[in-house]
Amino acid sequence: MRSEAASPILAFHEELASDIRTGLAGPGQKMIPSRYLYDDLGSALFDAISFLPEYGLTRADERILRTHARDIVGRLPGPITVAELGSGSGRKTRWILEAIARRGSTTYYPIDISRAALTRCALELGQLPSVRVEPIERDYLRGLSEVAARRGKSDRLLLLFLGSTIGNFEPAQARDFIREVGERLKPGDGFLLGTDLLKPVPTLLAAYDDPLGVTAAFNLNLLMHLNRDLDADFDPGSFAHEARWSAAERRIEMHLVVRRAHTVTIRGLDMRIRFEERETIWTESSYKVEREDTARLAKHGGFDCLSQWVDREWPFAESLLLRR
Repeated sequence: MRSEAASPILAFHEELASDIRTGLAGPGQKMIPSRYLYDDLGSALFDAISFLPEYGLTRADERILRTHARDIVGRLPGPITVAELGSGSGRKTRWILEAIARRGSTTYYPIDISRAALTRCALELGQLPSVRVEPIERDYLRGLSEVAARRGKSDRLLLLFLGSTIGNFEPAQARDFIREVGERLKPGDGFLLGTDLLKPVPTLLAAYDDPLGVTAAFNLNLLMHLNRDLDADFDPGSFAHEARWSAAERRIEMHLVVRRAHTVTIRGLDMRIRFEERETIWTESSYKVEREDTARLAKHGGFDCLSQWVDREWPFAESLLLRR
C-alpha cells in the first residue's frame, strides 16, 4: 500500500482517538466533535435528512444556488477553479459548475472525509461538460492546502462552504477557521459561505428531531462509527436522540441521552467509560445567525462581504466573500 494513500486515513484515526479520549474520559459534559457523524452511512443519512419537509435548510440553499448561480459566478471575472469543503455528493454544486462551464472549462475539487460520497460526487458531476472533477479525501484545511498546491497559478479560486456547516463551529472556532481558510487563499479569491438564519424555535426543533426518526438515526450512527473504528461496544439502544434550543447561545444542540446506567468498553483505546442515566453526549451544535454576523466574521478572516442572497421561504443566506 502506498504511504501517500494511507497517511490521511492514519491521521484521521489518530485524531479520532485523541478526540474520544478528551471528549468522553474527561470531567464534565461528554462530547464528540460533529465531524465524526459523517462516515459513509452518516453522509447518506444526512442526504436523506435534506429531503425531509421539516428540514428546509437544504432546499433553501438549493433555491438560492439554482436562481442566482450565474449572478454569483458573474461577480468573479476570469477563469475560475472551484473547491468545496464537505462536498458530500455535490448535488447542490451542479448549478455553480454549470454557470462557470458556460464561460470555459474548470476544475472542481470536492473535499470530504467520506470516500463513498466523493465517489458518487465524481460520477455525477464528472458528466458535466467542461468540468474536470478531482476528489480530495481529507478534512477541510488539509484538503484546502492540497488545492492550494494543485491549483493553476492564474485561475481565481471559488471556495464553497454550502449548507450551514460553519454553524457547527463554536463562535471562536468559526473565527479561527475563517482566518485559516483566508491564509490558504489568494487576494481576489471568492468564498461562498452558507449560514442558517434565526427563525421560530418550534421550526428549529422540528428540523433537528423529525417525526420519522431520520435525524435520530443519523445521531445514533455515530456510536456505530466508534464501534467499527475503535472496537467499542456502544449499544445504540441504550441512548436516545434529543434536540435542544439554547436561547442564550442562539444554537440547536444535538445530544445522545443515556437511557440506563451502563459501562462501555473501547478496546481500541483500552478504555472503559461509565455512563449514568440521563447523562448525555453532546454531538453537534448548530448556531443560528443574523446577516450582519456573517459580514463581521468575514472581516475578521481577511475577507470583504461582496454580496448576500437570502431565501424567502426558509431564512437562509449565501454570502459571497472576497479575499482582500
